[in-house]
Amino acid sequence: MAKTIDVEIYGQRYTIKGEADADYMKQVAQYVDEQMQALARGMQTATLSKLAVLTALNIAHQLLQAQQRLKHGEAEIERRTLDLMESIEQQLDSVRSR
Repeated sequence: MAKTIDVEIYGQRYTIKGEADADYMKQVAQYVDEQMQALARGMQTATLSKLAVLTALNIAHQLLQAQQRLKHGEAEIERRTLDLMESIEQQLDSVRSR
């Protein structure tokens, strides 16, 4: 069942409707607000729409970097697993040949 909550992002009130837990939706809104506030501090002037688009680009960049780190981590785990399996097989072959 969809829930409706009110949040504030960069001084603007928004009503959000979604399936997620209300606390989670507030956390997401808080994150967006913090990202907008941080970006605005580094800018001399910006319209709300320009600030929102730049914030969306920054968050998308963070997401893509996280996905790349995850993919790299998964590949590293797979490589280590194969190395361990090979080492175990070599040890077993050594024990069997005795």
